[in-house]
Formats: sequence, C-alpha cells, structure tokens
Amino acid sequence: MATHNYWGEVEQDWAGFSSDISFSNPFFDKQNVEVFLGEEYDDDGEEIEEPPTDKILDNFSETYKDFTDNIAIRLTDLQQKAFERYKKVYAHFYENSEKSGEPSLNIDTVDKHNEYIKEIMYLRVLDDKTIKVTIRYKLNTEHGLEFKYVDGQIENVGGIADT
Repeated sequence: MATHNYWGEVEQDWAGFSSDISFSNPFFDKQNVEVFLGEEYDDDGEEIEEPPTDKILDNFSETYKDFTDNIAIRLTDLQQKAFERYKKVYAHFYENSEKSGEPSLNIDTVDKHNEYIKEIMYLRVLDDKTIKVTIRYKLNTEHGLEFKYVDGQIENVGGIADT
C-alpha cells in the first residue's frame, strides 16, 4: 500500500492497483467506476506486486487529469470510433436479417449506436500518457470494446485486452 498526494491510498485490487478516485460521466450508465493505475500483469504474464512509484503516479495523475479535463472531446472521439468499428465489424450481421435471424437494428448514426456503449467497466491509466477505457459492448458482451488513448488521441479500438 502506498499513499500519493493525488491518488490517496493506492492498493492492489482485483485487476491491478487502484485508489479511491473513481471515474464518472453522465454518458455512461454505471458511475464511479474503478481507475486502475498501471498494468495488471508484467511481460511474463505474472501479476504485478509492486505498487507504482510516486513519480509514476505523478505521471498517471497528469494523464488522468488531461483525460477528464477534456472529457467532452474524448467521449465524442470514443463514440465516433465505436460507430466506425460497428460499421466495419458488426453491421454486416446486425443490419442483415437473413444473417442475424432478427430484424435489422437500423443503426445508421453515432447517436443510435451510443445506446450499445453505455456500460463502462473501468479505466486503466498507463505509462506514456496512455489511458484504456473498457466497455461492455451490448452487441458483443463476450469481447467488449476497449479504447486506447495515447496523449489524448484514440490510437486503437478493439476487444478487451486487444489494444
């Protein structure tokens, strides 16, 4: 356990280290989700046992504050990239009743798609000004959606743990 001037008590949690600070935004149905600090596993696949240093936590706090200070832009980007992924990966199935066996979902705008990305699971703050936002995707709950922001820009979108 460590104490940091921004994060407060930093403790090992179910998926790595976290603190009492949580993330909330009205766009998401779930509020006060956990913010994990650093990776859960090392390069060998072992759980990381050592808490992040004060210097690393300072960097994490700058990354997190930038993310939350610019949340309107970050969410707009997330919504757009999620919709683009839907069109690329899922629309051929969900918009074709012959393939899905169900009526078409008629998801043809970002706003219509947004209802499927409202269940945030957690955020993970990483080195190099990186944040991962993990979402339980209503159209693919097995794989979910994960957005990797680097220096405020979405660098990658994929299933959970694919970014």
